[in-house]
Amino acid sequence: MKTAALVLAAGASTRLGQPKQLVPLQGETLLERALRLACKAGCEPVIAVLGAHAGKIEAVVSFDGIHVVHNPAWQEGMASSIRAGLHDLVMGRAERLLVMACDQPSVTAGHLQALLQQEEGIVASGYAGRRGIPAVFPRSMFGDLMHLRGDAGARDLLRGESVTVIDLPEGELDIDTPADLARLSQT
Repeated sequence: MKTAALVLAAGASTRLGQPKQLVPLQGETLLERALRLACKAGCEPVIAVLGAHAGKIEAVVSFDGIHVVHNPAWQEGMASSIRAGLHDLVMGRAERLLVMACDQPSVTAGHLQALLQQEEGIVASGYAGRRGIPAVFPRSMFGDLMHLRGDAGARDLLRGESVTVIDLPEGELDIDTPADLARLSQT
């Protein structure tokens, strides 16, 4: 079953004070890491959605084998990046879509593969008592994803009883503030 990956990397990182996409982690940037993991999990195509700081990011990150989409409405939030990625490439070519952020250091290729092994319905990551991304959406949900608005992303779509949840230990750790970055440096 062909699954495309959509790596959300368009935000301005205003609370962090620097582009989180370029934060180094074990010899690669957070964005490079997310793209590598999506490829390693077997997703094809892998799409990076850029917005704020696109020029800086493209000057540093190699996008060999990655499709880059520029989201001109990145200020709207996560939903606009999901729409931009779907509109640009995925609608006609994938049976499922893995949506992930570039700033979740606890995500592994093994976790992404566990999500992809579930072949029916929506599959979400579970952490800190909630459901979130990375998450896999079947083609039947692409229309719902195209209608998302705001910064909540696909959160509302992950609330249904039929959603399969795969635990992601420490999945709540994302890099939004200098304190988050300090915690990451201690691991």
